[in-house]
Amino acid sequence: MDINNAIKRWAINRGLDKAEPSKQMLKLIEEVGELASGIAKGKKDLIIDSLGDIYVVLYILSIQLKLDFETCVEIAYDEIKDRKGIMKNGVFVKEKDL
Repeated sequence: MDINNAIKRWAINRGLDKAEPSKQMLKLIEEVGELASGIAKGKKDLIIDSLGDIYVVLYILSIQLKLDFETCVEIAYDEIKDRKGIMKNGVFVKEKDL
């Protein structure tokens, strides 16, 4: 079984597939905060855990919203794959925003 199917089964077994998406969004913000803390403190273990948690939370949110997660990622990549821009102060800035 691939990881996404494992996440889906885990979420369904706990009723998260029927939960309110706004609550999952709050969980996402919590996990992003933990990632920010891990980066700020240079805690690699917390960074790894937070990145994984964010993926899981986003995947479950896609289930709640009845969207295919992989399709969402493919659409996002298709939108950025040919994007041009520059690095400015360590941040990629799209060409149209320059």
